[in-house]
Amino acid sequence: MLDRVAFLRNEIRRHDRLYYVEARPEIGDADYDALYRELEALERAHPEWASPDSPTQRVGGAPLTAFRQVRHAPPMMSLDKTHSKGELAEFDTFIRRQLPDEVWDYVVEPKVDGVAFALVYERGALARAATRGNGEVGDDITANIRTIRSVPLVIPDAPEVLEVRGEVYMTRDGFAALNRREEEAGREPFMNPRNATAGSLKQLDPREAAARPLEAVLYAVGAVKGADFQTHGEMLARLAAWGFRTPPWQRLCVDMRAVLAAVDELQTLRHSFPFEIDGAVVKVNRRDLYAPLGSTAKSPRWARAYKYEPERALTRIHAVTVQVGRTGVLTPVAELDPVLLAGSEIARATLHNADEIARKDIRIGDKVWVVKAGDVIPAIESVAAGQRTGGEQVFAMPAACPVCGGEVMRIAGEVAHRCVNPACPAQLVNRLEHFASRNALDIRALGEAVAETLVAQGKARTPLDLYALTVAQLEALMVGDAQTGLRKFGKNAQTVVDALEAARDLPLDRWLFATGIPNVGVTVAENIALAHADYFALTDSPTLQQVVRLETLGEEARHVNPRSRDRPPRTEEERRTRQEQHLHICGEIGVIGDSLVERGLARKKPGTALPPEYIVDVKVESAKATLRFFASDYGNAWVERMRALGINPRAPQRRAIASDAPLAGLTFVLTGTLSQPRSAFAERIEAAGGAVQDAVSKNTRYLVAGADAGGTKLNKAQNLGTEIIGETQLEALLGVQKSVSVAGPTAEPKTGGYRQEELF
Repeated sequence: MLDRVAFLRNEIRRHDRLYYVEARPEIGDADYDALYRELEALERAHPEWASPDSPTQRVGGAPLTAFRQVRHAPPMMSLDKTHSKGELAEFDTFIRRQLPDEVWDYVVEPKVDGVAFALVYERGALARAATRGNGEVGDDITANIRTIRSVPLVIPDAPEVLEVRGEVYMTRDGFAALNRREEEAGREPFMNPRNATAGSLKQLDPREAAARPLEAVLYAVGAVKGADFQTHGEMLARLAAWGFRTPPWQRLCVDMRAVLAAVDELQTLRHSFPFEIDGAVVKVNRRDLYAPLGSTAKSPRWARAYKYEPERALTRIHAVTVQVGRTGVLTPVAELDPVLLAGSEIARATLHNADEIARKDIRIGDKVWVVKAGDVIPAIESVAAGQRTGGEQVFAMPAACPVCGGEVMRIAGEVAHRCVNPACPAQLVNRLEHFASRNALDIRALGEAVAETLVAQGKARTPLDLYALTVAQLEALMVGDAQTGLRKFGKNAQTVVDALEAARDLPLDRWLFATGIPNVGVTVAENIALAHADYFALTDSPTLQQVVRLETLGEEARHVNPRSRDRPPRTEEERRTRQEQHLHICGEIGVIGDSLVERGLARKKPGTALPPEYIVDVKVESAKATLRFFASDYGNAWVERMRALGINPRAPQRRAIASDAPLAGLTFVLTGTLSQPRSAFAERIEAAGGAVQDAVSKNTRYLVAGADAGGTKLNKAQNLGTEIIGETQLEALLGVQKSVSVAGPTAEPKTGGYRQEELF
């Protein structure tokens, strides 16, 4: 039994850390509560096993060290949870025993499934915001909270000090839209709105938080100086008058019978709220009774949370189909035996990606529990493994695109599988948008709606088909749909035609980026362009073949190295043979590396180690993708069409960078949305002597994180200890004069020179 107590404590601590610290929970509330209640019962039955470090003696997990820590006074406590009406009746009985001569009523509110936080106002101005953390100490998230428009920055007629407490949350629609963006970008979708909210509040750049659909509801106060509230209802009314969003539904109940009726009423309404609720909160209305009732080490005795049972349904997966999104991402979808859940019939549920299927061990034919993530998106919660018959089939992602039959690849650093066929019909709209984007050919009047119309009407099967369209054809184009309304493209037609003609003279790097080759972002296109004379020189490029060959030779050198600790020679003869092979390979590496240096595509690392090492400004995956594109039937047709149009962009001149440039030796990775195009910042960094990489490595000095930054890069930067900065800090670095020494390591990355963009 003591072993079970130890297991429960460790398991709860682990889940606390996953939720509070890492914002990636593995289990739902119901499962967590079951573990917690079992531990509480065992500790009550065996007080001799009590321990001050038990999870039952604390509120939550430790705060993140990346944020300044804030101490809560008074502490932010959590509510004791009840799961039955009998337990609510016991709560009422307890209060009656404690206050036999008092009369009181209750307030019932929805329990918003969000992240607890506190706001402190001093003389009416927002001074600080913090997460609950462990109840005693939380993270200072003031900058992120200021981005939530429903949180007032100044309140009228305010007391000297006012601390208000509540929840940050996401609406169901906002959560669904956020997950669509994550999946289209090839990133892991969020498990539920609360998980997404917690991750958003932990963003180090407030612009990232501003890009997330965060909202806040306030329902309690902490420290207050200069104001008093007789009842909870009066306090909510004052908060609303000060401009705070308060719970949209409340019931004042004279006794426990009315409370139980209100709890039932709220349960029938739970899906009508724009946000997710997981229960009801029952509070004593008279605030003067809070002190006599007191609190435990973690919870007030004058309130309880009544948790609703999670809505889920058991059904069977009879097939798994794969959808292809507009960016080429393949999404597996479970085809279900129809089942009624949360008021609607569910017949399909997203499985997100191959990693999610493997983690949950989902198979075709499985009986599964289906839930609605955020009460919106049907999802598989878990497999009823005990009901397997042995006839279930393991699912594997297809090797060929189900739409076009093209090759499917999984790009390094992504969870998604993608169709890399540039001719895939599912991706045509996105290719047109990319072709016309600002960093590509900058055809400003050609946006998403126009691209969708051109594809739907068969007027553009490739981006180069735009050059065949006349002004008259474009003017007559009817853009829009039945919902938004149809409108003629009209005078914008001339803008598109003029922009297309002007694009003929754009340099090679812009055209290479516009071509839409996977793994070829803005900066990698610039680096490839600088090593080639013109567009047609990219076809079967010897330089890109050398980049690929250099990577292969490096692996071969490591394999035959006679000094290898992992694979030492077994005989003297084998040692001599491998030494000869190693020297031969090292010689070829030197020849190819020096050739790439001459073309301005690489730099040689100092030292005499064998094999010689080179910093190549194009990743081998990008070189392979470019060669693969121009070797494909689509690529050949593309080049021939360019020839027929008389378009052969030439490379720009490489800028000379002084060796004493202020950012010389510093490497940067840019992610997320900045106030200017990332290419503009990359150009300024490179002009100051810095290098821009596509991915974070151990040699990256700074990760510049803008709004809606990729979680993969942020997590890797935190794990490697890479300094994460925002645009303000980047501007400060770019403003450093040549005479100022920039602190930090000067080691350069093995690869660099491009930032991954979403192309398909």
